[in-house]
Amino acid sequence: MAFNYDEYLRTDKMPTLWCWGCGDGVILKSVIRAIEKCGWDMDKVCVVSGIGCSGRFSSYINCNTVHTTHGRTVAYATGIKLANPDAHVICVAGDGDGLAIGGNHTIHGCRRNIDINFILINNFIYGLTNSQISPTTPQGMWCVSAQYGNIDPTFDACRLAEGAGATFVARETMLDPKKLEKVLVAGFQHKGFSFFDIMSNCHVNLGRKNKMGDAMQNLAWIDSITINKKKYDELSEAEQLNKFPTGILKQVEAPEYCELYDKVIEAAQNKKKITQDDFEKKI
Repeated sequence: MAFNYDEYLRTDKMPTLWCWGCGDGVILKSVIRAIEKCGWDMDKVCVVSGIGCSGRFSSYINCNTVHTTHGRTVAYATGIKLANPDAHVICVAGDGDGLAIGGNHTIHGCRRNIDINFILINNFIYGLTNSQISPTTPQGMWCVSAQYGNIDPTFDACRLAEGAGATFVARETMLDPKKLEKVLVAGFQHKGFSFFDIMSNCHVNLGRKNKMGDAMQNLAWIDSITINKKKYDELSEAEQLNKFPTGILKQVEAPEYCELYDKVIEAAQNKKKITQDDFEKKI
């Protein structure tokens, strides 16, 4: 039976406002296919998005949605998950939204290991606001806020998530929707904070200012800087420079935040203080 996308989309909002050739539509397609593979009831799914091109995500998917303020996606998603522990919460943010103004919230979402699926749509630029540098903009690239070339060191979003304590970390690009869908399913089924760095193209505001004037040129560049984790691990340190491994980069089990919060409620009801010995995970 053919997949019926109309069941998962707000068709009255179509066509989308994304630029022609934008990768956000491919990512949206992979997300709804992953939801279908997981067998989730859309009434139990909540998508939280912020500001920027990725912020439109919540406009097009037919489930519970919250369109939040800039950089506050994880903060809103945390509240939603604590109030509705059985809900499947998906957080969608751009690289500026999730790593700059919202970087603090992202770090603490990872640290708490709350069962949220955080999708970072990484197009290396502030696309919606006309191409200011973001935390993932490569050094040397031209942007309106760095007209003589970006000098800021570039964030590796996955290393940041790993270091902050996320228990599932993966990277894929929108070049291969099937691989992306497979990684999303694995993360969606993981209990704990799942972090996805999904590299996508912004040929309008990044590409055309950096000799990648059409979508295919921008996508070819993304393909040139990404490599499967197994092959990446076989490279020398010098060969790994400016390359990003793809696939599942980390997957471990650890106590989930909502379950730990239940212990707090139980302790309050029984007037019993929680001690360090009550935790499965020692610091």
